[in-house]
Amino acid sequence: MKPLKIEQIYKQYGDKTAVNGISLEVGEGEIYGLLGANGAGKTTTMRMVLGLIFPDGGQILYNGKPYSHNQLQMLGYLPEERGMYPRVRVSDQLLYLAKLRGMSKRDADQSLKYWLEKFGVPEYYNKKLEELSKGNQQKIQFIASVIHKPKIVILDEAFSGLDPVNVELLKAAVKELREEGTTMLFSTHRMEHVEELCRNITIMHRSNAVLQGNLKELKGQYPRERVMLGTERTVKGLETLEGVTHVQRNESGYEIRIENEAAGGLILRHAMEQTEVRRFEIMEPTLNEIFIKLVGENHE
Repeated sequence: MKPLKIEQIYKQYGDKTAVNGISLEVGEGEIYGLLGANGAGKTTTMRMVLGLIFPDGGQILYNGKPYSHNQLQMLGYLPEERGMYPRVRVSDQLLYLAKLRGMSKRDADQSLKYWLEKFGVPEYYNKKLEELSKGNQQKIQFIASVIHKPKIVILDEAFSGLDPVNVELLKAAVKELREEGTTMLFSTHRMEHVEELCRNITIMHRSNAVLQGNLKELKGQYPRERVMLGTERTVKGLETLEGVTHVQRNESGYEIRIENEAAGGLILRHAMEQTEVRRFEIMEPTLNEIFIKLVGENHE
C-alpha cells in the first residue's frame, strides 16, 4: 500500500479548472517530482494533499485511508514563502509547532537539537529568526516541517534562494529522510534537482498531467539531439555535416545539435580525420529540455 495515493482529483474555481483529474502514487521512501510552470496546478494539488482545500472530485488516500484531522500529525509542509515569526525565538516557535502535531516537549526538544546540530547551527536555538540570514531562516523553516517526524512531507521550492553550500546541506537532509522511509512530494523549477532526487515525476500544464512516469523511462521516449565533442585541435566543417543543425564552440570543445542519432557517427568520423578525440558523447535529453518541449512553446 502506497503512503500517498491521489486518484482523479479535480478542483474548480468558478469557470476555471485548477486541477483536472490528476492521479499519482508516491511510495515509502520516495521523492516524487511534481513539476510545471506557474499556474499549472501544482500548488492547488499540494494544498489538497495537505487538506487545506478539498477536491471537488476524486480522492486522496494516506496509507489507504481518506483525509481526517488525525492525518495532520503525519504530514509535514515546507512552503515556498517564509511563514514563521521573525521576532520569536527559534526554539519557542518550533517547539510550539511540534507540540501542535502531538509531540511531547521533551521529544520535540530532542528533535530540534538534532536538526540544529545536523545543519551545524546549534547556537540558533535561542536566537530570534530575524537575526538569521535568509539561508539560515530557510533551514529553520525546513526543521519546522520535519521536527515532528512526519511520514509524508510536501516540499515546495525547498531550495529557493539558497547558496550552493546550503543547497547541498538541505539536499543531504532530504536524502536522509528518504533513507528513513519518509514519503515526499517535491515541487521545484530546478530540473537538475529533480533529476538528482526523483525517480518518478508528473509534469503539469494548464491543470492537466502532460507527462507522467519513471524519469529514466520517460527520457528514453525522447530522441537524443545533442553531441558533446572534445578534441585536441579545432575541427573544421562540422556545420556542413548532414543532420547537424547547430554547432557551438566552448572551452571544453563543441556542443552540437543534431536531427537524429545517425548524425553522431558522421561527426565522430569527421573529427577523427582531423585530430585526436578526447570526448564523444550523444547526450540523453535533460529534464529541462523535455519540459521545454512539452510546455515551453505554449507557456504564457
